[in-house]
Amino acid sequence: MKPKRNKLVSLFLVFSLMMLSANLYAKERRGAKLIVTKTDGQLIKGELIAVKPNSLLLLDTEGKDVSIDIGDVRVIRIVKKSKVLQGLGIGLLIGGGSGILLLGATESAGAEGFGGLGGAVIALFGIVGALLIGGVIGLSAGKDEAIPIEGKPPAFIEFNLEKLRKKARIRDYK
Repeated sequence: MKPKRNKLVSLFLVFSLMMLSANLYAKERRGAKLIVTKTDGQLIKGELIAVKPNSLLLLDTEGKDVSIDIGDVRVIRIVKKSKVLQGLGIGLLIGGGSGILLLGATESAGAEGFGGLGGAVIALFGIVGALLIGGVIGLSAGKDEAIPIEGKPPAFIEFNLEKLRKKARIRDYK
């Protein structure tokens, strides 16, 4: 091998080892972000640390641990990240791809297609796909989930506490 080629290969290996080793660092597991509305109207925002048998343990925005009794909870809202941009990107790909397929199908059928407007048709399908398909999917995927607790039967509450336990930082808290 040539010396210049050896330097490029070595540089590539060093760079790839540095970039790929970043994934080897252990990341601390994070709990779901919650907004808890108590029966007295008080709002408590924080990260879910653990679900105890009759209470929730949250790390609030000030960094303090807060224990909330389930009997004092009206609604638990699970805050999700917005996925609108991701949905718009997927919709753009789907719409643009369908525009390309439509353009290719009309040209292969012997028709003149859309004349010189092929790029405009693909762009139009891409934009419509992004806004209609992707935007709607992104909005629905990133919508916060509300769990009403007050006045619900114990079985319903226990089912939802199990669901929350899977989203906690410490899942098997006893």
